[in-house]
Amino acid sequence: MLAIAVAATTSANVFINGVAFLIPTLHRERGLDLAAAGLLSAMPGFGLVLALIAWGYVVDRVGERIVLSVGSALIAAASAAAAAAGSLWAVGAFLLLGGIAAASSNSASGRLVVGWFPPDQRGLVMGIRQTATPLGVGLGALVIPRLAESHGVSAALLFPAAVCAASALMCAVAVVDPPRPPRSEAPADQLSNPYRTSNVLARIHLVSVLLVVPQAVLWTFTLVWLMAERGWSAAAAGTIVTLAQVLGAGGRIAAGYWSDRVASRLRPIRGIALAAAAAMSLLAITDWFDSPVAVAVMLVAAVITVSDNGLAFTAVAEIAGPYWSGRALGAQNTTQHLAAAVAAPVFGGLIGLAGYPAAFAVCAALPVIAAPLVPKEPQTQRA
Repeated sequence: MLAIAVAATTSANVFINGVAFLIPTLHRERGLDLAAAGLLSAMPGFGLVLALIAWGYVVDRVGERIVLSVGSALIAAASAAAAAAGSLWAVGAFLLLGGIAAASSNSASGRLVVGWFPPDQRGLVMGIRQTATPLGVGLGALVIPRLAESHGVSAALLFPAAVCAASALMCAVAVVDPPRPPRSEAPADQLSNPYRTSNVLARIHLVSVLLVVPQAVLWTFTLVWLMAERGWSAAAAGTIVTLAQVLGAGGRIAAGYWSDRVASRLRPIRGIALAAAAAMSLLAITDWFDSPVAVAVMLVAAVITVSDNGLAFTAVAEIAGPYWSGRALGAQNTTQHLAAAVAAPVFGGLIGLAGYPAAFAVCAALPVIAAPLVPKEPQTQRA
């Protein structure tokens, strides 16, 4: 079940993130300027944000197998339709629809993992499941640009279609929903809205929003920072960005294992927030003095700032319980994606006005604000 959850989410991420690798070909083959090509590549992301909570509601009602199977099939259909579309408006519409379908995997795969593993293993396995994002980005980067360059945009869009079609078949055949009593037999306290009885979930969402901004800034601007400020070549800078992704995936797994050992998701989040503040502060200082150490500090910061993702995801699912975890995970993902989307233009403007050290310093302040907002571990878990 863990392998299937990772594979299904990786397939969805090939589609969500892979369209960005079409930008050079769209610019060359279809005559789009970079702004228009960038907008087209953002369509899956817009669709994703629109549908996360709705898919969470569906998975709470019908279960993981149906949602993962149908969702993956719909991504495949949308990607294939985009490949066959004649106009760029139609391509954009199908990419948006594919993003809406791709939102299915986030809540369903997380809920599948939490349902099948006991509490003392969930942190580790959720950390492994969270590696699906860098895996999807890496697979898309490996295949899609080469297909686009040699066979065109339409052929390249058939790759995520094929990957997601295979994922749909795998999920339909192999996924088994975790054992849960039917809603009619569930105790009233597990069916009740967890947001009405406690502010713990809302505080976790808020903390995650504050902590996602530094990682979004690093993901968005590291490549250009290395090339424009440090004088690195595109190939060398790309290698560092890839290394940061790989190390970040390892950081998520390590943080999950740590949370299992201490039997807490929220205390490690508080520690990671303080570590992120220290790392981003050091990055701001070393970059201000133009120190060569800044690149190594950036790698450390890139690992630390993503390490809390799996912990918050696991905590939300456990606290919300089996009958509300889909919607709660949808809310968690929606707030994080919106924050990351807003962070890119806001911090791009800040960098233009005041430079990278100032942007890194502001990023360091956000985890400091987040740390005291991390709630205490609830005495009772619903899952």
